[in-house]
Amino acid sequence: MKILMNGLKKEIKMSREAILQSIKNNKPDLLPVPQINEDTFAEDINLKDTFKNNIALVGGTIKEIEKEAIDTEIKTIYSNAKHIVSTTKKSSLGTVLVNKYTDPHSLEDIDLAIVHGQLGVSENGAIWVTADNSIVRALPFITNDLVIILKKDKLCLHMHQAYDIISQRDRDFGVFISGPSKTADIEQCLVVGAHGAMSLTVLLV
Repeated sequence: MKILMNGLKKEIKMSREAILQSIKNNKPDLLPVPQINEDTFAEDINLKDTFKNNIALVGGTIKEIEKEAIDTEIKTIYSNAKHIVSTTKKSSLGTVLVNKYTDPHSLEDIDLAIVHGQLGVSENGAIWVTADNSIVRALPFITNDLVIILKKDKLCLHMHQAYDIISQRDRDFGVFISGPSKTADIEQCLVVGAHGAMSLTVLLV
């Protein structure tokens, strides 16, 4: 029996090596990344107005305010929020402290998360949020409502420019967020908040 098992193990090992060798032998040559002429996508548009329109189009709310009015504006919009996580120094409304060691499961009752956005994309209203911004990766998705604070001078035209910009970053977690979470993949019935926040408010400062 031992001889039989040893023979079986050897056969499995040889099969595995044969499969891996076959993959190596048939690996296609690497192709260079295509060079895209971004001038092809150039448009003479107002970045801020287009961004605002697209945020509204995807179901979000956007307001242009002074940074001194951030907390007042948030309290007005989300007056009933009690469990609040703020990971930005621009808001002092946080009632729940988090750090990179915080268990995401402990945030299941969060009413509101306030984070800083790195970059806004005018063509689709998407905002780039990194792990440094959210501290806990799950935060923008587990919160009931989400506020993203974004500087007006951090807008770009399209995703080509956005990827050029974020390609210079440290290779850490990041995500583009556009509007509140929504899906209609089941019977084409729109469900808001299925995979993330029920609402998104963007504050341009």
